[in-house]
Amino acid sequence: MKLQTMLAWSECASVPSRQTVVRVALGLVCLVASIGGSRGVPPAWADPPGSPPEVLTGDRMSVETRFSQYFYAHAGGQVNISLPAGDPVVDTIETTDGPLPGPFAGQAMNCRTCHLIDEGGAQRSYADFARQSPMPAREDGGSMAVRNSPPLVNAFVPRSVGFFLHFDGEFTTPEALVKGTLVGRNFGWLADERATAIAHIANVVRNDDGSAETADSFGNVTYREVLSGAAPIYPIDLPIPEAFRIDVVQASDEEVVDAVARMITQYMRSLVFLQDAAGNYIGSAFDAFLEKNGLPQQPRSGQSALAYSRRLLHLLKRLTTPQFVTEMEGELRLHSHPFRFGPEELAGLRIFLTESRHRASAKKLSVGGVGNCIACHAAPDFTDFSFHNTGATQEEYDAMHGQGSFTALDIPTLQARNADPDRFLPPSAAHPHAQSPFRAVASAAQPGLADLGLWNVYQNPAFPDSAQQQALEPMICGSLRSCGGRRQQPDRMLDAALGLFKTSGLRDLSHSDPYLHTGRKDTVEDVIAFYRDMSKAERAGLLRNGAHELAGVALLPGDVAPLAAFLRALDEDYR
Repeated sequence: MKLQTMLAWSECASVPSRQTVVRVALGLVCLVASIGGSRGVPPAWADPPGSPPEVLTGDRMSVETRFSQYFYAHAGGQVNISLPAGDPVVDTIETTDGPLPGPFAGQAMNCRTCHLIDEGGAQRSYADFARQSPMPAREDGGSMAVRNSPPLVNAFVPRSVGFFLHFDGEFTTPEALVKGTLVGRNFGWLADERATAIAHIANVVRNDDGSAETADSFGNVTYREVLSGAAPIYPIDLPIPEAFRIDVVQASDEEVVDAVARMITQYMRSLVFLQDAAGNYIGSAFDAFLEKNGLPQQPRSGQSALAYSRRLLHLLKRLTTPQFVTEMEGELRLHSHPFRFGPEELAGLRIFLTESRHRASAKKLSVGGVGNCIACHAAPDFTDFSFHNTGATQEEYDAMHGQGSFTALDIPTLQARNADPDRFLPPSAAHPHAQSPFRAVASAAQPGLADLGLWNVYQNPAFPDSAQQQALEPMICGSLRSCGGRRQQPDRMLDAALGLFKTSGLRDLSHSDPYLHTGRKDTVEDVIAFYRDMSKAERAGLLRNGAHELAGVALLPGDVAPLAAFLRALDEDYR
C-alpha cells in the first residue's frame, strides 16, 4: 500500500473536491512539490519504507520518460540529456473538468502519465481523469487512446478464471502488458517500430548514468549497476534478488526489455488495497462493517466469490440488530464523503447482493430492490474478472447516430474480417497501417467507428497464441450462459464476442472516475442510471449481444441513493 511521505502533499490531498478553484490552485502547489524530490525529500510517488528492492526498481522504471518514442526522436542518441522541449502530450493532465499542469511537463510519456497516484490535484488509484487517455501525436493522426485508463490497484490479484488484462483481454500476463505498452502506441511507437523501440529501450538501460530527474529519489544509481546486483537500492540498501538480475551488457536487447518488464511488474503486483495478514480487506467502511458484525470477510476455502456473496446476503437477513460504522471509527482524508456504513449503506448492500438469476418478473420490476450486481461483481474483489456486454459501446454509438444505429451497424463476418485485416482490424506488426474501425471511439462525423472490445482480439491472426484463444472461449460462453453448439461455429463465436469488455473492480470507485471503458459517466449515480436503462433495453430485445445478466436488474428510482451510498462505502484512502 502506498504511504504518504510528504506532509505538504497530504495537506493538499485532503481538500475535498478538484472541481473548485481552490482545489486547482492547491494542485499547482502540490505538483511542484511532487516533482521536486531529492535524495532527502521523497516525491509524491515514494514507496513505503521497507519495499523490496525489485519493487523500488520497478517504481523508478514506471516513471522513466526516456523509454518513449518522443525521447528517442529528439535525443540524438544521447540517453542522458535533458530534452530542450518536452512532448506536448505530458504538458497537462486531461480531466473532465479541464486540463491541469502535468507532473512530467518538459519530459515525455511514461507509465504514470495515465496511471496517477496523487499527481494532478486529486487522489487516484492508478487511473487517470480523462474520458480517453492521452497518447503522443504521431503520423497516424492519433492523439487519444480509444479508452480511458483502468486502475492498476488490485489489477493483478489472484483469480480462479483465465488471466486477462486490458478491457479487451489483449494481454495474458502483467509482463506482456508492460512490454506491449513500452513498445506500443501509448508510448508513441507505431506498429512497425517495435524493433526500434526494443533497441532504444535497451540502449537507455545500458547507458543510463543515473542522472535522470526520475532517479533522484532512488539514489541515482545506474540501471546497469541495479540490474546486475552490483549496487544496493536506495533507501533500503539492498540489491535486487538474484532471480531478477541480468548483465545488460551481455544480454540481448530483447532480454533487457524483458528485464524491465519484470521489474515494473513487481511494482504493479505490490499495488493492492489494504489487507490484514489473513488476506481480509480492511480499508473501507464496508470492510469495517463486516468485521464489527462478525460477518465473514472472504470466501471459505473452496467457496466461490458468488457463493460467498449469496451467503453474505443470507447472514444479513438474520442480522436483526446491525452495528453500524460511524465517523468516529475511521476517517477518509482523500475523499469528500465520510467514513461511514449506516442504514442507507446497508440498504444499498442488500440491493447489491439481491439477484435475479433469470429475467426479472413483473412483480420484481414493480417492487425493485434487485441490483443483480453480484452476477458480475461478487465480493470481496467485486469483479468476476470476466467479460460482458453491458451496452456501453451501443450507448456511445447511438448517442452519436441515433437510437438503433448500433444494431444496424454492418459488422463483417470472421472470414471477411480476416481476409481484409487492413480494413477491419487494429494495427499490428503485419498490418501496421490497418484502419481499426472497430477499436475506435464513436464519432458523429465518421459513422461506422465503434469499439467492439473482445471482438478485436478473438480469432485475430495477430494474436496467434492458441492458449490465449482457447482461454477466451469460456469467457465468451459465460457471457452467453452457454455456448451450446457455437464452439464448432467460428462465426457465431465471433458474433458472441461483440461488445464484450472485462469487468472492472468496484473498490475505491471515487478515485477512478469517469466510468465505463468509454469514460462517458461522471458519477456513481450516472452509472446506476445507465444500468437501469440498459436492463430495460435488454428486456425489450434492443441490445445487440447484450449481457443476459442485465435482464435480471430491477431497480426503481428510490434504489439509486442507497446503492450509491454502498458503493461509496467501498472507498478507502489508497496512497
